[in-house]
Amino acid sequence: MIDGHTVEIDGKRHTAHHLLVATGGTPYVPDIPGREHIVTSDAMFDLDPFPKRLLVVGGGYIACEFASIFNGLGSKVTQLHRRAHLLTGFDDDVRQFLANEMGKAGVDVRLNTEASAIARGPHGLTVTLARGPQVEADTVLFATGRVPNTQGLGLEAAGVKLDETGAIAVDAHYRSSVPSIYAVGDVSTRVQLTPVALAEAMVVVDALFGKGKRGLDYEFIPTAVFTHPNIGTCGYTEIDARAKFGEVTVFSSEFKSLRHTLSGRSERTFMKLVVDKKSDRVVGLHMVGADAGEVVQGFAGAMRAGATKALFDSTIGIHPTAAEEFVTMREPMLG
Repeated sequence: MIDGHTVEIDGKRHTAHHLLVATGGTPYVPDIPGREHIVTSDAMFDLDPFPKRLLVVGGGYIACEFASIFNGLGSKVTQLHRRAHLLTGFDDDVRQFLANEMGKAGVDVRLNTEASAIARGPHGLTVTLARGPQVEADTVLFATGRVPNTQGLGLEAAGVKLDETGAIAVDAHYRSSVPSIYAVGDVSTRVQLTPVALAEAMVVVDALFGKGKRGLDYEFIPTAVFTHPNIGTCGYTEIDARAKFGEVTVFSSEFKSLRHTLSGRSERTFMKLVVDKKSDRVVGLHMVGADAGEVVQGFAGAMRAGATKALFDSTIGIHPTAAEEFVTMREPMLG
């Protein structure tokens, strides 16, 4: 990038009234001995041969999803995470429930530890841990987060301000510190979700070439984690809801779905509602179970519209479905 209106590609310069940066994020790998032996998520669908033993380092979306996928495909999966629970930022009950279900499915989840060195030997890779015995693996996936893909773009030379993580600092209209340069998605300082990036881009397009009436509200954004079982969530965690609203009422349910009473599998489903006691509004909705993303997407619209617990209670459930549990939970949790 040369300036606020000019980019140079392969020696040729291109100019425009406005520039939009949407280069996304790139995997972050810590600087440890043997890091040249690891792979990132970019390479996971091109592995040859298929790893019989896979070590996944990380506890976020990508780490948990690939641990579940490769465990389901028959790989012996070990997952390391340096924190006490997986999926930082999700509801604590969801985090604990998922870890238990992944463990039951065969993933060896090891918390409060991390890889400190990797060495290649005649029988594969040997991973030394900060705490605990060494782990042998055929492939080591580092899914230790992603960083904004801003390196080598010439942004600072063009006057674009970056934050401490390397993300482009933007205002409410997605403008950078250079008014003609915009940024959306994971490269900016907003929410790192693909549908959010698409929505942000539509706001920018409308502002520049439309009527300028489109906006984006970041409250009650639904999201899913495609682990096995899936996670679907919308709104506030219990901890965040208590901090924002004060008194809340919590409802939860754990059960074996009908499909597994017939299949004989031990997989269970977990659901949770967090309700603002003052307004009766449902401010948090969380699910771990089959098709959780599909279920939560439907409830997200009701939550954005301000649906109350009384409205949930008056809604007729579809029987027999797991989703009906969200409209039939009556007894709050104690405490």
